[in-house]
Amino acid sequence: MRRFAHLTNAFSRNAENHAAAVTLYFMWYHFGRVHQTLRVTPAMEAGVSSHVRSEEETVALLS
Repeated sequence: MRRFAHLTNAFSRNAENHAAAVTLYFMWYHFGRVHQTLRVTPAMEAGVSSHVRSEEETVALLS
């Protein structure tokens, strides 16, 4: 993630914004991205989720 590199435009100057961005990234990585070797999301493989989550579902969880 480019957010961890200080010399980029995406650097988080605020710890709260950084935590929110990292949380969204992990949500997408584990619940929304189908991994090539697993052929499902890691959450589906672990039995935590039954389907690939869309962006709308992830944003709805924030409300």
